[in-house]
Amino acid sequence: MEIDRAVRAIHDGGLVVYPTETVYGLGADALDPAAVERVYEAKGRNRSKPLSMAVPEVESAAQYTHLTERERRFIEEFLPGPVTAIVAAGPDVPEELTAGRDRVGIRIPDHELALALLDEAAPITATSANVSGRPSVRRADALDPEIREAATQVLDGGETGGTESTVVDVERGVIHRRGTLAEEIEGWLEAQ
Repeated sequence: MEIDRAVRAIHDGGLVVYPTETVYGLGADALDPAAVERVYEAKGRNRSKPLSMAVPEVESAAQYTHLTERERRFIEEFLPGPVTAIVAAGPDVPEELTAGRDRVGIRIPDHELALALLDEAAPITATSANVSGRPSVRRADALDPEIREAATQVLDGGETGGTESTVVDVERGVIHRRGTLAEEIEGWLEAQ
């Protein structure tokens, strides 16, 4: 089964392309510095730019981070969904993932195939499955050749929604990237 092969690939340090409700993501074991490095290599991404991590639900996010009450309320309100919440990283999160920062992006995708993968292999990296500087991918057949070649497994979930996630630092009340739900998030931040 595709999911089983993808889970094995993650556990073996490989890369997996997976669909989300926004764009296709490139996943690897987020706690394995060597696997995280393979993501940077495949994307040609600058090592000073952090990667986020995907988990299947709030409680698994809490395992790898230090969530404040405000952050927990925010995550419960907006995730799963097209949002990345920047929170304090826990001690198990490698600096390779966070580019040496003390905070990490948390993503809980609202996509059945992504959640099935995460149920068995979380936490995994949550970054778009494209070479840095090129457009994000909404269909598996549109993957950059470099990404397809680097990936052990591609989970094809059909065409995705297309708009990248809104990235928000909840504690600081800062939206770093506006995407879907940005206006609702602004309203929530102002009201809390």
